[in-house]
Amino acid sequence: MSRIGRLPIAVPAGVTVEIAENNKVTVKGPKGTLEKELPAEMEIKQEGDEIVVTRPNDLKKMKSLHGLTRTLINNMVVGVTDGYQKVLEVNGVGYRAAKSGNKLTLSLGYSHPVEMIDPEGVETVMEGQNKIIVKGIDKEKVGQYAAEIRDKRRPEPYKGKGIKYADEVIRRKVGKTGKK
Repeated sequence: MSRIGRLPIAVPAGVTVEIAENNKVTVKGPKGTLEKELPAEMEIKQEGDEIVVTRPNDLKKMKSLHGLTRTLINNMVVGVTDGYQKVLEVNGVGYRAAKSGNKLTLSLGYSHPVEMIDPEGVETVMEGQNKIIVKGIDKEKVGQYAAEIRDKRRPEPYKGKGIKYADEVIRRKVGKTGKK
């Protein structure tokens, strides 16, 4: 039995969950509304202030969808109550980020500044000149946008320059040494 899929999802006060046909789940909460169409084979039921996901049989595909479906619904519930955020750090001499309106401008040692516009439902907040916080209610969108920002200049192993996640550890390497 899927250990994750089996767990019921607690629905906190102030959050409403609607399950339409084709397993279209709409979660409304204090921070906003999220909507997702989940695998139709799974059975999603609301029992009081809990949501239970059950699978029809024990085929390998159903087992894998079971835990996934439960986690996706749980992420939606957490998103509309607390929201998600990822913290990125810009490291390197002359590397900096600036924010104006919904445009993020990154100076990353290229001949031109890199400009990025916040996607819908995601916002970036600057903390100082080298800390970018990506916030939103959709975990998938927050993670995707944070990854796209990081991709503009990935951290390199010699000096540790680049954009990294705050909780990421960069494996450092020793540079070349001259001949004796």
